[in-house]
Amino acid sequence: MDKKFQCGRFEFVLNRPIVMGIINVTPDSFSDGGVYYSIDAAINRAYKMIDDGVDILDIGGESSRPGSDRVSSSEELKRLLPVIESLKNCGVPLSIDTYKPDIMKSVISMNVDMINDICGFTKPGAMEAVASSNCGLCVMYMNGNISNMHDCFPNMDVVKDANIFFTKQLSSFIKYNSSIMNRIVLDPGLGFGKTIEQNYYLISQLEKLRVLSCPLMVGVSRKSMIGKLVDRSVSERLCASVSCALISVMYGANIVRVHDVAETVDSLKILNAINSNEAR
Repeated sequence: MDKKFQCGRFEFVLNRPIVMGIINVTPDSFSDGGVYYSIDAAINRAYKMIDDGVDILDIGGESSRPGSDRVSSSEELKRLLPVIESLKNCGVPLSIDTYKPDIMKSVISMNVDMINDICGFTKPGAMEAVASSNCGLCVMYMNGNISNMHDCFPNMDVVKDANIFFTKQLSSFIKYNSSIMNRIVLDPGLGFGKTIEQNYYLISQLEKLRVLSCPLMVGVSRKSMIGKLVDRSVSERLCASVSCALISVMYGANIVRVHDVAETVDSLKILNAINSNEAR
């Protein structure tokens, strides 16, 4: 029987890869900083992704690129709330990319469907903010913390450390809500405190990260781990990003977080067709 993922108002049967589209309502994100900073631009981008076949929209109001400045909760909400209000009935789940518990509470009150936390709900109050909701929850594994999240730790056994972290966080979540497991997704956090070699190793070992049978999400789109390998600028990383998303699915990812929705959806349709023929 295919595993199900409860994502707020929506439920996914994970019999195919899920595509999450990135909407950065920020002036300084590494890939598209400023392009969708205005409310109208972000909304138009979201509806284009919906037309292209996106399954989940992931909206972020603070950049996590190397060197980016932290923003206040009030500024983050100022960026997020108008976009959430405009898209709340768009027909696909809305995920909010935030690590701040007060932001989580505010957006959950607006009936968003998922919280995507790069800190893996380690901030004081984060678990309490989300445990009693019906939101999907993405627990990301970061080496280090929010202040040094792009420093590398080359001697670390990233698979072992990720499993320790996921097991600890899931155990804590279960104490808050024993029925929470069908709402949790795990993300190895590619690019956050890992070397290039560690990032690609984590992709090759995805199935070893499936703690308590949780679905897995991978976000690699346009990241420096791709640019440094293929020697391409951010704007030239489309083919490599789509390839990496496709390979991640082949190694076990259930959800891929991407900028280029149409191209990823098309590629996954081919993979799904091949897999369907293999199952006959």
